[in-house]
Amino acid sequence: MKTIRIQTLFALVLVAGFVALTLGATPVSASSLRRGKLHVIKDCSAKTGEPGSFCTITSSNLEEIVVGSKVFYFQSPIPSTGLQDSNVVLDAGDANRAVGRCTLDLVTRIALCTFSEGTGTFIGFHARINGSPGTDATNYHWDGTYYFTTTQQ
Repeated sequence: MKTIRIQTLFALVLVAGFVALTLGATPVSASSLRRGKLHVIKDCSAKTGEPGSFCTITSSNLEEIVVGSKVFYFQSPIPSTGLQDSNVVLDAGDANRAVGRCTLDLVTRIALCTFSEGTGTFIGFHARINGSPGTDATNYHWDGTYYFTTTQQ
């Protein structure tokens, strides 16, 4: 008789613990675990090198980076170093922006860009991007990886 009460009590404690864990657990959405490869093409014909100049996105495999988004550069190139090292803002419109930094070799046009946060659809956005020239002087490729650390609101 005592064994049955202990087994019943153990089963109730086990069920109560499972219910408490289930109710207290924070659900994880698919977007909080999203990550992948990034492929973007930009038209940089409007990029003059002056602060505030920009490139326009013409192709993207990430839905948050819509065609027509702009990448603004806020520091001018420094010819004596052969580099442009600039804060950047990826502006997809409607307050959907990601902030980062790009370093561009002015001779080879090879770049490294990193993004570390954003607003709107870019909340929790992180990316590491290798930039390279396209087939002509205006097209430029971004290839790299991205992930989102939080759910979008």
